[in-house]
Amino acid sequence: MAVGDRRRTGAGQLRVAPWRGERGVAMVSPMPDRPPPTDAVIRRLVADLALQGIYRVVTSALGGHERRPFIAAGFSVHERLHLLSHDLAALPVPRSAVPVRRARTNDRPAVLALDQRAFQAFWRLDDHGLHEAIAATPSSRFRVAVTPEVVGYAVWGRAADRGYLQRLAADPTHRRQGVATALVADGLHWLRRHRVTRVVVNTQEGNEAALAAYLALGFRLEPEGLAVLALDLPSGLA
Repeated sequence: MAVGDRRRTGAGQLRVAPWRGERGVAMVSPMPDRPPPTDAVIRRLVADLALQGIYRVVTSALGGHERRPFIAAGFSVHERLHLLSHDLAALPVPRSAVPVRRARTNDRPAVLALDQRAFQAFWRLDDHGLHEAIAATPSSRFRVAVTPEVVGYAVWGRAADRGYLQRLAADPTHRRQGVATALVADGLHWLRRHRVTRVVVNTQEGNEAALAAYLALGFRLEPEGLAVLALDLPSGLA
């Protein structure tokens, strides 16, 4: 199975994609609504990736039960994440008149440049990663905040009655100007119109500014967080 070909492995249990433009690094994600993979399935996939020249494998953000077979296959925790949820009972009110509109194709260079400024290297998106975030759910909403240049963006997802804030970024030079609030209010109103009852988002442990911002916007911290796992493949494995 080649990295990035979008085929599934392990009887449809896993998906493999390039890790944000970094050659030699692959991201493995359990397929939603499928039985969890066994550690044997994961080990076979890792061996196949090593033969392709992959030297590191990372996972998507995983809950406790999802992590177990990866840990058994040799993965370890790379980053821990807070998981937050919103019940859409009370929605935030934008504090400023920052315009929010649908993202256009010609907005992508500005969005990706903003993403580079807003996130640490491990979390930055390239064009493929942005496409994956938009395509991760059956329905999505890709919005930008403009002044008139792009000063923030958000990617939202919807699957049945569940919502996902896949990505939220405000330009560091425009923080505390209501950009994030405007984008979150826009997305939550969209989800409530579609009868979504719960929305989730995650952020890195240690990012206290982001955590405080989400709590102020009405999100609640879940007792169990998520984790991104990683496995370095020794050169001799292939």
